[in-house]
Amino acid sequence: MNNIFDQIREQLFKVVKGAFFACEKKGSLPGIQIDDILIEVPRERDFGDFSTNIAMQVSKQAKMPPRKTAELLVSEFDFSGTYIERAEVAGPGFLNFYLKKDWLYESLHIIQEKQDKYGEVDLGKGIKVNVEFVSANPTGPLHMGNARGGALGDCLASVLSKAGYDVTKEFYINDAGNQIEKFGISLEARYLQIVLGEDKVEFPEDGYHGEDIIEHAKAYYEKNGDILLEKSPEERRKILVDYALPINIKKIRETLEAYGITYDVWFSEKTLHESGAVKKTIDFLTEKGYTVEKDDAIWLNGEKLGLEKDEVLVRNNGIATYMAADIAYHYNKFITRGFDWAIDLWGADHHGHVARMKAAMEPFGVKKDRLEVVLFQLVRLYRNGELARMSKRTGKAISLEDLLEEVGRDAARFFFNLKTSGSHLDFDLDLAVKQSNDNPVFYVQYAHARICSLLRKLKEEGVEPKPVEAVNLTLLKENEEIELIRKLSEYPEEIGLAAKTLEPSRLTRYVMDVAAHFHSFYNACRVKGEDEDLMMARIILVDCTRIVIKNILELIKIDAPEKM
Repeated sequence: MNNIFDQIREQLFKVVKGAFFACEKKGSLPGIQIDDILIEVPRERDFGDFSTNIAMQVSKQAKMPPRKTAELLVSEFDFSGTYIERAEVAGPGFLNFYLKKDWLYESLHIIQEKQDKYGEVDLGKGIKVNVEFVSANPTGPLHMGNARGGALGDCLASVLSKAGYDVTKEFYINDAGNQIEKFGISLEARYLQIVLGEDKVEFPEDGYHGEDIIEHAKAYYEKNGDILLEKSPEERRKILVDYALPINIKKIRETLEAYGITYDVWFSEKTLHESGAVKKTIDFLTEKGYTVEKDDAIWLNGEKLGLEKDEVLVRNNGIATYMAADIAYHYNKFITRGFDWAIDLWGADHHGHVARMKAAMEPFGVKKDRLEVVLFQLVRLYRNGELARMSKRTGKAISLEDLLEEVGRDAARFFFNLKTSGSHLDFDLDLAVKQSNDNPVFYVQYAHARICSLLRKLKEEGVEPKPVEAVNLTLLKENEEIELIRKLSEYPEEIGLAAKTLEPSRLTRYVMDVAAHFHSFYNACRVKGEDEDLMMARIILVDCTRIVIKNILELIKIDAPEKM
């Protein structure tokens, strides 16, 4: 079994269940029905290794105070063949279990056996999940919101894969709708300014003002001259969009690959319109009575779906809205492609759209809980203690590309995963490049490099580690050793919790804890120069720490250096 915690929970369940059965036979606790027993790790170590409040859960059935129920259960506990050493009743009726150290030593065996597979759990059982993230408008460079959403989404996809889900990573290309119309108008205006002169052509106030628009227009003009002057505005805009959009999408793809993100699917919004999927979706909703007509437009019936208001699906000019395309897109995910679960990562400013999208899926037989939306908060960049808005290199708003150039992929991905998605994030650009233990990514990478250096030196001195089966791990008794082993044993549990809560930031904080426990162990316990048997046991512990740190860094696509 990969997860030692699962073994222990199974043992605890059998012990508690057996005690209920024994009490029932004696008549002290007759006819108690138990579906499940909640077993948790107490926050305070004084309260044991594991704990359950089962006595409180069954207090009504037992018809006695929970503490009395707990005492009856303790009197019937049989710990034979388990890791459990003793149990105590605490407070109003908590059952606290204290384990022998055998389980900790067994966890080292599991790590050595599983190696890079250590941490895998089967929570997902092959459920098909679509994780869609970034999905930036392809009208300009990727910004800090895209950068945070990218790190969170990619790490979440990795966590879910590790937890046994069948994950597809997807980028939704917004290549239709208002933003593409505005993109075309902006390109046309810049192109005409080049051909006719800036003073002759007014740039639209709500157009895209970025330098990239000017660069596209110049590049097109240099290749093709003024041939677009004779075209109609509609033709001109289409030609310019068809020229510039693929360049932008290619740039987005390259920047994300440099960021460590590759997608399984790049899904074009345009294809939903061209294939008739958007029209088909609206027609279905209309047939089922989920739309209303007013002001010459078609609206989603908010009242019928339990929403506060109606939402426009087709404007009075006959053009479908983003909402209509979004419904068709999610229909494609659930019905056409058969995903069991879809997870979208959106900026917090989209929070109002969550209830609408979940409700809009119900007419298609898709329950609300099959669509999960992770909202993430904004990022503030700081340099020299002050808010940083401009790139050092370009003097313009900092893009993801600029950030990668300034701090590198490892720091960017690590820092964006330091806090939960719902928390605001202050990103210290100076700290991200600092070569010191104040920098969390350096701190963790240094722990890995330090371990690799230690193992390398021992090998150079002729010290070859023994197989774990030949090593007496019970010699590891120091507090720093025990605490480090305990922390390493938690990794599969952390994977499961990160998958359940959709919070990959758990792993970033966890690996920092592993590094801290390792540094404490390293400072307190000599590896070489001790008794050979103890040295071999400590080598196993050190190598297990290397495996866990490397597994986590590789999971979140951060380099695990062997030298620093």
